[in-house]
Amino acid sequence: MQSPRSATEPVFVADFTSETQWVAGRSWAYPDGGPVNPGDNKLDHLVADPAYSRSGVFRATRREDGLWDAGLLTTEGSREAFEVRTGDILEARVRLPEEIGAWPAIWTWRDGGQEIDVFEYHPDNPDLLELSNRVRGRYHYHRDPGIRPGGEVRLRTQFGARSVVWWVDGARVFSDGVGVGRHWHAYLIVNLSVCAGRYHPAPDPDATEMSYEVSDLRVLRPRR
Repeated sequence: MQSPRSATEPVFVADFTSETQWVAGRSWAYPDGGPVNPGDNKLDHLVADPAYSRSGVFRATRREDGLWDAGLLTTEGSREAFEVRTGDILEARVRLPEEIGAWPAIWTWRDGGQEIDVFEYHPDNPDLLELSNRVRGRYHYHRDPGIRPGGEVRLRTQFGARSVVWWVDGARVFSDGVGVGRHWHAYLIVNLSVCAGRYHPAPDPDATEMSYEVSDLRVLRPRR
């Protein structure tokens, strides 16, 4: 019997420097495409500056107006316009941020929704990853002592029609039992947001910079 990995093939290997794969500094997940999203309790001010995302290190720096210039990449609007589909598997390796107020995520978006959160993280909950299927209202808080500010985490998410399944560091940690349906598809977003303080603490007053790293990201698709 073939293993899940051997029965799949890579259809997307992230090259964050590629302007064919990724658009920097704007997303229709933000009102009017950005650059700000205060309604979601974010201090982000999205920027296209490659120093904020194109190396795979997603950065945010404090502005004089109290907002934070922040890095975001999305496949939406790019020339390739890659979309994740039902049945795909996303694998990523990330190094978590250390700074209070940092809000990193890998997620999907299309036409005002279709959001699956591969992960979200807040250093004020140092051992917790948030895993969410917002298409059908399921989520899970995964705690593990191996999750920590500055630590490296391996992520794997399968976008199943009947169940979205998450693995963390090789262990299966959540199967939501509802899935995304047979015809789901959505664009990828990788970004670092900054909390404004309603749900999680805002950055310390003397903080000026924060970052997290995505050192590998790929999407595998079952062979037909």
